[in-house]
Amino acid sequence: MNYSISQLAEEFSLTTRTIRYYEELDLLTPARDDGGRRVYSRKEYARLKLILRGKRFGFSLEEIKEMIHLFDSDRSGRAQLERTIEYGNQRIEEVSGRIRELQSMKHDLEMLRDDFVKRLEQLGSDE
Repeated sequence: MNYSISQLAEEFSLTTRTIRYYEELDLLTPARDDGGRRVYSRKEYARLKLILRGKRFGFSLEEIKEMIHLFDSDRSGRAQLERTIEYGNQRIEEVSGRIRELQSMKHDLEMLRDDFVKRLEQLGSDE
């Protein structure tokens, strides 16, 4: 099955401009029909899914591009898997760091809130 740019845009809730941008970055390479319109194959559909999944997990477009092109140059998928694991480990470290920061912030906010609650109770008992 083939898809038009507007079909892909609707399917993935993207703008056609975003899809054309991915094409400019060499992330997608649609064929053209006789009228010069873009025609996206199942392969391009799958690539777009990978791009969006990569973005959801915080990978940069350059990292996503590298991973996609690694599969094109090594059909076994080994190089792509190795690179994806490497990038995934980096992302996990970044997320873990953010979680630690957020946990610390949460703790600080709870302490501040508890202090405010005590102050408010003291104000109520002073009346």
